[in-house]
Amino acid sequence: MTALPTNLTPGTYVADPTHTQAGFTVRHAGISKVRGTVPVTEATIVVGEDVESSSVTATLDATAISTGDAGRDGHLQSADFFSTDVNPTWTFSSTSVTADGDDFKVVGDLTIAGVTKPVTLDLEYTGSATDPFGNPRAAFEATTTISRKEWGITWNAALEAGGVLVSDKVAIALDVSAIKQA
Repeated sequence: MTALPTNLTPGTYVADPTHTQAGFTVRHAGISKVRGTVPVTEATIVVGEDVESSSVTATLDATAISTGDAGRDGHLQSADFFSTDVNPTWTFSSTSVTADGDDFKVVGDLTIAGVTKPVTLDLEYTGSATDPFGNPRAAFEATTTISRKEWGITWNAALEAGGVLVSDKVAIALDVSAIKQA
């Protein structure tokens, strides 16, 4: 059993969607990057008495994916990528939480476009504070890199100079501010 960070108290925390974001970055045409966000509509973090008894669940709204370009967003929502008309939400449910030095590894099942695969999030607890409304908050940052092909997302276009338009690897970054429930 691994002790919790000093100022993180056990309990159930619910993500504040106005202060929580899921972002992604993918290489475009082999030379630049496209960045986007997917809203986190629900997330619950149960901080156990020790690290190993903690858990995370989350739901994201794939119909609201945003890259700053309406045409690209529509393409991402289409059957070429995420089929958001059939699979409007993505989910994550942890299967284990372990300490990794001062940080943590959160292993869980990520469902995108109806396909569920295991992922490991590298998680950092960034602190706790009481907000101006008296709510105790805890904040976390997490990252992982996935292969979109593992979720059956294979659309691409060949480039004249060689290579492909959209890389297989997708970097995911999460910033979470969660409010402790009474």
